[in-house]
Amino acid sequence: MTPTAALVDDAVVYASVPASDGLMGFLPGRAPILARLGTGELKLDFADTEKGAGGSRVFVVSGGIVRMEADKMTILAEQAVATENISPSTAESDLRSAKTPAETEFARAKLKAAKPGGGI
Repeated sequence: MTPTAALVDDAVVYASVPASDGLMGFLPGRAPILARLGTGELKLDFADTEKGAGGSRVFVVSGGIVRMEADKMTILAEQAVATENISPSTAESDLRSAKTPAETEFARAKLKAAKPGGGI
């Protein structure tokens, strides 16, 4: 979820989260935690449902928090974009036009995810 949109509301069997102090893995039943998000790739693995087979989705996120409580994960990201919506040319343009260190870091993460063989 970002300040402007909810991106995912589905059952997840595993989440790889870029916390501010390193990558964290989350499984169902994890102890409660509240952590700051860093900048990087968020990978969500989905459970099989009546809608069909599960799968994975990857997002580039920056800033915000992740909270796990009562077997429910909530991620509130300041910025988030699905990797399938990132083109290398747009990411390169974003990097060239970045004005702050945070914008530069987010643009670099998007560029890494957009390049063939990049990302998680």
